[in-house]
Amino acid sequence: MESDSRRERERLKEEYKEHYRKMRDAKERLSRVEKRRNITDALRNMDTSQLMDTFDDFLFKVKSKVAKVEAQLDVAMDSLVPADEGFEAAERRDEELRKEQAKETLRQVKIEMGLLYSELERQAGVIKVEKTVGSDNKATGDKSSGTANQESKKSQ
Repeated sequence: MESDSRRERERLKEEYKEHYRKMRDAKERLSRVEKRRNITDALRNMDTSQLMDTFDDFLFKVKSKVAKVEAQLDVAMDSLVPADEGFEAAERRDEELRKEQAKETLRQVKIEMGLLYSELERQAGVIKVEKTVGSDNKATGDKSSGTANQESKKSQ
């Protein structure tokens, strides 16, 4: 009998827990819905003209700040180039800069070509390939002997 009452008490306890969980979930949903409703109402009631005025003021401040900084930059750039130097000197500097860049690019290409050639030489050495161009046929003094040998091999 005591065990029956204990079971009954545990069952009621679980029912109450479930009931309170459902109540807590319902309250949380209500809270979320009220927040959304308040936000929606605030957006509907917002004075858009005041918002636009504020935005326009902000945009004007940003534009004036950018113009001020650009003017300072122009003044600083003008002070870097002496007044007597002029346009031709600036063109000369630009041309010299382009020449230096071209020299650097050419140097890079030469380095890469040298690395490529050395890599090809290394690979040819690994597979034991003999050079055919510029080989030592000079010892025989007859350049056509190589061609004749090739033609005789084709005919066989």
